[in-house]
Amino acid sequence: MKFLVLNGPNLNMLGIREPDQYGSETYSNLVNRINEHCSKNNYEVIFLQSNHEGDLIDKIQDAYFEKIDGIVFNPGGYTHTSIALLDAIKAVSIPTVEVHISKIEEREAYRQISYVREACIATISGKGIEGYLEAIDLLAKQIKASND
Repeated sequence: MKFLVLNGPNLNMLGIREPDQYGSETYSNLVNRINEHCSKNNYEVIFLQSNHEGDLIDKIQDAYFEKIDGIVFNPGGYTHTSIALLDAIKAVSIPTVEVHISKIEEREAYRQISYVREACIATISGKGIEGYLEAIDLLAKQIKASND
């Protein structure tokens, strides 16, 4: 199985940015933990973090041609603003899990709005970096079930 882990704006600042909300682990720690988890399960994984909406859209569209089986997506601040990202996920019809490190349901009202959620099979929030691993396992389980 082949997964794309996509991270939006400011996630490159993990460990620096608001550690009370996002924890002290760095983006490098996140990538390493996901790589270890995928390696252990014989999954291929590709990463992209970008502060630019168009880069994220391009990578979602590329995922279709790269035969990606599932997408783990933390859109960052674009969660609450981007219909274009929603449309990109809908266009490729690749199972996608929305992930948030913090518990967005308990934060400011504007952070509780998610445009991309409509196109996702699940949302995992408030579990820190572990949420990414849970999302990969959820996608793997669904992909295996749909192939049986």
